Amino acid sequence: MGKLERTAGVKRKQSLVWKLAKNDFRTRYAGSYMGILWALVQPVVTVLLYYFVFEVIFDQRAQRLAGGIETPYVLWLTAGLVPWFYFSEALQQGANAFTEYSYLVKKVVFDIKILPAVKVLGALFVHAFFVCVLLLMCLFYGITPELSMIQIPYYSFCLFALVLAITYTFSSVMVFFRDLAQIIAIGLQVGMWATPILWDISFLDGKSELLKFIFKLNPVYYIVNGYRGALFGKRWFFRDWKLSLYFWGFTVLVALFGRLIYTRLKPHFSDVL
Repeated sequence: MGKLERTAGVKRKQSLVWKLAKNDFRTRYAGSYMGILWALVQPVVTVLLYYFVFEVIFDQRAQRLAGGIETPYVLWLTAGLVPWFYFSEALQQGANAFTEYSYLVKKVVFDIKILPAVKVLGALFVHAFFVCVLLLMCLFYGITPELSMIQIPYYSFCLFALVLAITYTFSSVMVFFRDLAQIIAIGLQVGMWATPILWDISFLDGKSELLKFIFKLNPVYYIVNGYRGALFGKRWFFRDWKLSLYFWGFTVLVALFGRLIYTRLKPHFSDVL
C-alpha cells in the first residue's frame, strides 16, 4: 500500500506541475492585446536582425560545419538560437520562481520545491513552437528529414535538465539577493558569445586549441552543437560520448549543489518574502 500511495502522490505532483505551468504561461501575457504572441515576437525579430546583419550586410551566405556540410547562415544561426532562447527565458523565469510565487511559499502545506520546475516547464511551450518552425525552415531550404533529427527531443530534455538544475540555486539565492537578476542578464549576454551562437568554434582550429577547449566546457555548447549536428551534420550524440559524459556529470553536480542550497535556505524564505 505504501508503494501505491507514493506512486499516486508522484502522479498528483506531476499533474499539479503541469497545470501550474500551463497557467503560468497563460497569465504571463494576460491583459495584453496580442497575448502569447508577444512570446514569439522577440525571438523572431532577433533572428531577422542577425540575418540582416550577417547575411545581407556582411554577405556571410554560408557557414561550414564540423561535418563538412554547407548550410545557409540564417538556418545555422536559428538552430543555435532556438535552444539558446529557451535556456535564456527559462533561466530568468525560473530564478524568480520563489519571489513571484511568494504567496505559495508562505503556505505550510504547499510543496514549494516544484515551483522552479513550473517556471522551466512553462517556458518549454514556446520552445516547442520554435523547434517546429526550425524543422519547417529546414524543409524550405531543401534539407530533407534524416533519422538523426530524432535527437532533438533528447537535446531538449538536456536543456530542461540543465536549466532546472541551475534554477534551484538561483531561485533560492534570489529570495535574499534580488540583484542576482541583473547578474544573470549580464551573464546571458556574455554566454551567448561564449557558447558560441553567432560564430563557429571551428574558426579556432589551428589558432588556439586551449581557448577552444575552454569554450567546450560551457554545457550549453553541448546542446547547441547537438541541435546543429542532428539537423545538418547527421551526427549522433554517442559519437561525442566524452562530451556527453561531461555534460551529464556537470548537470548532476549542479543539481546536487542546488538541492543543498535550497535545503539550507528554505527555512528562511518566509522571513524574507
